[in-house]
Amino acid sequence: MFSNIALALDESPESARALDKAIAMAKLLGLQLRTITVVEQLPAFAAFAVAADPSAIATLKEDKSNFYDALRRRVIAAGSEQGVEVLPSFLEGDRIEVIHDFVVAEKIDLLVIGLHKRSLRMSSIWSTVYTLAQELPCSMLGVH
Repeated sequence: MFSNIALALDESPESARALDKAIAMAKLLGLQLRTITVVEQLPAFAAFAVAADPSAIATLKEDKSNFYDALRRRVIAAGSEQGVEVLPSFLEGDRIEVIHDFVVAEKIDLLVIGLHKRSLRMSSIWSTVYTLAQELPCSMLGVH
C-alpha cells in the first residue's frame, strides 16, 4: 500500500475536501500527512499600490504571510482532530516544478489533489493535473 502520502493544498473548496479525504486515508493507514502549498507571488497590481504608497508592499507581504500562517494552523488542527500529524510545506516557484521536486525529495508515493468543478478555468486545472500525472513518479488520487 502507501507509506508516504502528500496533499497538494491551496485555499480552494476542492482542496479542503481533498484535505478531509487525505486525513481520513492517513488515519486509516496510520501515517502522517505531508502537504505542499505553492506560495503565490504578489499580484501584478501590487506595483500600482507601491507606486501610490511605498509602504504598501510591506502590508501586502504581511497579509500574505498571515494568510499562509492561518492555512498552516488550520490544516494542522484538522489533522489533530482526527489524530493525524500533518506536516505542511510552503514553497515558492513554478507549480509543477515545486510539486514534482517535493514528491521526489520526500519520496511521496501518493499525491492527493482536489479536482475542481467545471468552470472556465477547467482547461488550466486539467493541464496542471495532466502534467503532474505525466511527470510524477508516484500515484495520484483526485478528489471531487
